[in-house]
Amino acid sequence: MRASAAITRTLMPTTAKNEDIKKELHQLALAATSADHLMSEVTKLLHERMLKYNWVGFYMLEESSAGKQQPMLVLGAFQGAMTPHTRIPLNQGICGAAASTGKTVVVDDVSKDSRYLACSLETKSEIVVPVFVRGKVVGELDIDSHFPAAFTAGDRELVEYCANLVGKHLETSRP
Repeated sequence: MRASAAITRTLMPTTAKNEDIKKELHQLALAATSADHLMSEVTKLLHERMLKYNWVGFYMLEESSAGKQQPMLVLGAFQGAMTPHTRIPLNQGICGAAASTGKTVVVDDVSKDSRYLACSLETKSEIVVPVFVRGKVVGELDIDSHFPAAFTAGDRELVEYCANLVGKHLETSRP
């Protein structure tokens, strides 16, 4: 029974912490003056409160103009070290894969994924979640970790919640 109590203490704080963070995120969404403001606050909160979230950022889709170039993911609000990847074509990287497919991508070991665009030698795992407005991908939330296999099902749920909040905020601010 003692081992069971230890397991419960280990699991419960993470679940409770994620629920507390979701409540904070909801309040941030209600108070946000713009989608950019909300994205800035989301990245700050996740980076500060989630130990294994070493880089947190939004990339927003920039559509091509008159066929001049392919659509690009452009770096927006982020927390963490500077990245050389401020513009990512949709056919490149894990970010490009998530935006192109419209599906969350979780990579437990980036060194074993040929799509990974190296930003930091310290990055071991990554999660990328698309942001949707009216069923269309408009951006994504990208998180890197210095820990292998850092993203659990609970992390995925939390990050998808964040992307959904931003998507809903964008829906109300875009025609």
